[in-house]
Amino acid sequence: MSDPITKADLRKQVFAALKNLSPENRKADSEKIRSRLKEHASFREANAVLFFAPLPEEVDLWPLLEETVNSGKIVALPCFDADKQVYKSRRVKNLRVEILSGQFGVREPSIGCLEMPLDDLDLVLVPGVAFDLRGNRLGRGKGYYDRLLENFRGKKVGIAFREQIVDAVPSGDLDVRMDVVLTPARTVEVV
Repeated sequence: MSDPITKADLRKQVFAALKNLSPENRKADSEKIRSRLKEHASFREANAVLFFAPLPEEVDLWPLLEETVNSGKIVALPCFDADKQVYKSRRVKNLRVEILSGQFGVREPSIGCLEMPLDDLDLVLVPGVAFDLRGNRLGRGKGYYDRLLENFRGKKVGIAFREQIVDAVPSGDLDVRMDVVLTPARTVEVV
């Protein structure tokens, strides 16, 4: 019997798989995920959604974020508070003037954007390094998203390429589970 995989080893394994994903496949899979997400009840019925600004290896939801801003839904993005070392949610209305490069080189709302309590959101779209089909998520190792989501009562949808789906994600008491895991080919409702 082999030892369980560590979080660090799982990150290396998934990042290696993502590195082999061609730009064409990454783009096509991102389009499929955006389409699946638009059709999902939790997205259609949500009045207020927290998106994420994708890093190069993550699913690109940005075109859907732009479309959603223009649709009249309330849209927010995470914004890093360097003093408190936490992410907060800020509403965005105009992506051309309100978005800047944040603490980690990730696009985020400017400080002038209104902070939104998570209780005002219906849905949070969550990036990750890896997910399993029980809703467990492996992040980048700093716990920022887990702290952001620890008291969120709405729907949490993990967004992933198929290369990010693994048999089991090691998880602990502080790790926040997803309600849904969405990939290019499937939507898994976690029970």
